[in-house]
Amino acid sequence: MKKCVFAGTFDPFTVGHEDTVKKCLALFDEVVVAVAANKRKTCMFSAEERFEMVSAVYEKEPRVRAVLWDGVMAELLARENTPFYVRGLRNMVDFDYETADFYASRDIAPDMITLYIPSEQKNMHISSTLVRNCILFHSPFENYVPEAVYRRLKRG
Repeated sequence: MKKCVFAGTFDPFTVGHEDTVKKCLALFDEVVVAVAANKRKTCMFSAEERFEMVSAVYEKEPRVRAVLWDGVMAELLARENTPFYVRGLRNMVDFDYETADFYASRDIAPDMITLYIPSEQKNMHISSTLVRNCILFHSPFENYVPEAVYRRLKRG
């Protein structure tokens, strides 16, 4: 069975993230969506809320499992017994960041295989930051997040 880990802060989970998981499902038998605590960021939503949002999106998809993670990705890959680490890319800024992270991670986990999945053009402008700004400024955001996430966010 082939499995991958797709990790992120997901503050909140967007349709771009959802599309990356969909593409992972075409390649892998199981996708572990790791909701990272990410101590470097101040999040709008708690790790538990973000985990609940991702879990709600995939409640009827047995091949996707959300986990909370507060450690090094190499350790999660070892725990999940997979070398496959998926990164979604929207633009060259993402590529530059992920490539630097890739080389640092290879020092820790030389067997790690990182896969970059580019965003669909229609989703390139969608980011968690965009969604948070829409929420803060009371702008529409239903087209930027999966329906399950939108329902959770609207009920507050």
